[in-house]
Amino acid sequence: MTQIIHSSAIIAAKAKIGDDVKIGPYCVIGDNAVIGDGAHLHSHVVIEGHTSLGAGCEVYPFAALGCAPQHTRYENEPSRLVIGKNCVIREHVTMHPGTAIDAMETIVGDHGLFFAGAHVAHDCVVGNHVIFANNASLGGHVKIGDHVMLGGFAAVQQWCRVGPHAMVGAHSLVDADIIPYCIAAGNRARLSGINVIGLDRRGFAPSTVTALRDLFRQLIRGNGLFASRLQEVKTHFAGQPEFDLLFDFIDNAGRNGVCQSFKR
Repeated sequence: MTQIIHSSAIIAAKAKIGDDVKIGPYCVIGDNAVIGDGAHLHSHVVIEGHTSLGAGCEVYPFAALGCAPQHTRYENEPSRLVIGKNCVIREHVTMHPGTAIDAMETIVGDHGLFFAGAHVAHDCVVGNHVIFANNASLGGHVKIGDHVMLGGFAAVQQWCRVGPHAMVGAHSLVDADIIPYCIAAGNRARLSGINVIGLDRRGFAPSTVTALRDLFRQLIRGNGLFASRLQEVKTHFAGQPEFDLLFDFIDNAGRNGVCQSFKR
């Protein structure tokens, strides 16, 4: 087992440190922390509470992971923060564990990129391959799908969801669920179209992207009640995985409803 630990780092006796881990100057690692193999903590990183940091993660100075959640009803229960493998967590990022009013756990997936100042609040579930630009923030209980991108200073209100492959513009405030594959922007955020460039980069077939654009026009910008439009598009597009994922997301909309488009 090879570890490179700077002499100024403070590591609790019960902390579990994997193989090939690098811990830089002035890092502080608490008793219940688990640091996966090959992780690299640059300097001044704080990892507290029941926090698990996955293999291959890289954490930059002044990130604080696992500190007590910002919630008035938190009573020091042993809730957890679980961070997946190969995440890059830049300067001043904060991620908090769960609370007893939800699942007691905050989960962050694999291969996430969290720019400086990003925040993941208590009881959130964040998917794989996400990108949070500078100071993007999640309120409590938010769910973020795979391959989501949040622009700088974007904020997602508590209990909202952002579906897979969606993109949220910079300085946007999300107060309703963002359906998969879409772009949303504004204060309050509204849907503006399909995330065509992102889907193309991830290998979606052109025919699928075209069909998603057709679905968007009918569902989001069509006439009549939303429920009627939803039923109509289901008759045309149901039965394919990409579209069934979208319909399932809408059918399980949260307390904040589904984000709509700008009026035209």
